Amino acid sequence: MKVVTYNVNGIKARLPRLVEYLTEEQPDIVCLQELKASDETFPQAEIEAAGYGAVWHGQKGFNGVAVLARGTTPVERHRGLAGEPEDEHSRYLECDVGGLVVASIYLPNGNPQPGPKFDYKLRWMARLAERARALLAEELSVVLAGDYNVIANDDDTFSVRAMADDALMQPESRAAYRALLAQGWTDALRTRHPKGGIWTFWDYQAGAWQRDAGFRIDHLLLSPLAADRLVEAGVDKAHRGRERASDHAPTWVRLR
Repeated sequence: MKVVTYNVNGIKARLPRLVEYLTEEQPDIVCLQELKASDETFPQAEIEAAGYGAVWHGQKGFNGVAVLARGTTPVERHRGLAGEPEDEHSRYLECDVGGLVVASIYLPNGNPQPGPKFDYKLRWMARLAERARALLAEELSVVLAGDYNVIANDDDTFSVRAMADDALMQPESRAAYRALLAQGWTDALRTRHPKGGIWTFWDYQAGAWQRDAGFRIDHLLLSPLAADRLVEAGVDKAHRGRERASDHAPTWVRLR
């Protein structure tokens, strides 16, 4: 079973690339982020034509998450995170697909920092940690997949110096991510590529793709039962180099 996380950076703009990816790679489950589309404008027909059922949590213009499943429709379990009733950002969607629980996560960027956006990022991470703890208590196979907007280690970026002041790499961001892992989650990509140097994002600016100046911010965290099923993890990097591609590459795990 191949489970993918893919920040599409605007589903309407990237729809040809998304359908192309689904058709060529035939992943079993795909967690999408940054749809930048309302619920009403989500391209359900095109995705179903590619052979996938979908559940989505949209928001006009920015944010938005979805879960796709090949040959079936995911069963929604939970949307949004408790803790801030006034928070209307569409950033968390949790579904059941054939007994595997998957969550599509779009964590706040947090820039500029310090400031309100960074404070919101840290509060959101704390709320995610509460939900993650509750999921572990259910003792299920769970994959928390998404764009975490956290560069967890120095070897997860092309340049520590270039990213030193960015919210993605602040000590508080890293500490929150490590606290999440300490609950008992396995960072699948890190487990399979322990030396780092594997990127999931390349900015559109300054020739980042051409220079391979990227970093790893798309993560798939596995509960103990899911980690026992882990076969491989990787990045479908070539899809980032296609015309009008997202600035993220599809990132995946393969489970027994």
